[in-house]
Amino acid sequence: MTMWSDSISNFGLIALGLAIPFAGTTAGAACVYLMRRQLPERLEKTLTGFAAGVMTAASVWSLLIPAMEQSGDSGFGRVLPAAVGFIVGVLFLLFLDKNTPHQHLHSSESEGPKARRMSPTTKLALAVTIHNVPEGIAVGIALAGAMVGESAMPVGAALALCLGISLQNFPEGAIVSMPMRALGHSRTRAFVLGTLSGAVEPVAAALTLLAASLILPYFPYMLAFGAGAMMYVVVEELLPMSSSGHHSDLGTIGFTAGFVLMMILDVVLA
Repeated sequence: MTMWSDSISNFGLIALGLAIPFAGTTAGAACVYLMRRQLPERLEKTLTGFAAGVMTAASVWSLLIPAMEQSGDSGFGRVLPAAVGFIVGVLFLLFLDKNTPHQHLHSSESEGPKARRMSPTTKLALAVTIHNVPEGIAVGIALAGAMVGESAMPVGAALALCLGISLQNFPEGAIVSMPMRALGHSRTRAFVLGTLSGAVEPVAAALTLLAASLILPYFPYMLAFGAGAMMYVVVEELLPMSSSGHHSDLGTIGFTAGFVLMMILDVVLA
């Protein structure tokens, strides 16, 4: 048992786990009050790379490695749940991506089913929502494991994952609210829209917790599922955004900073 499990009740753990990531989105969306209408390209590249680094490290240290440790087998049997769960997580996000109308930042073309009546603002918000679903699921899985006990998921490791997702939610909040301001929305409306873009995370986490009795028997698979879903977002959206065009080196620097910071958090807090 760690100092975390001795001092945090299940209710407190759930409250912290749901609030910490959402606070990151809210803080990022508040950048609309501090900056001009448009997010500087250099800063956007750095923040996007940072978010990708955090999510990659969280997928490895917080989800995939624990998935293999929880399998209870050796050799191929040890990595099988991680491999299967990872692939299913990627396919799940691919399904959402193909079946939800959305539009990515700096893109003039919509993806998914055609929805002519949807505004670009709504489609951008849906794109961010798709990205936030796997993060919410990962938080829910980690919290469910921590509530069972240290043998499933150390409380510190679960909180480290929540904190890491909060850190990468900061740039996401800014990346949503700032374009909203550039489209002509007031600062307050842009802030609210940026904040609400992260609302799906606590909802997805809460729904995952409600299904904990179904999840826990397949805990290694579910941990890897969260990792696969998050890595889909990294490879499909974040890395191309941070590495394309000018100032791609800043995206690489941001990725390195995010990866190292999340790795340290997971090791130290766990």
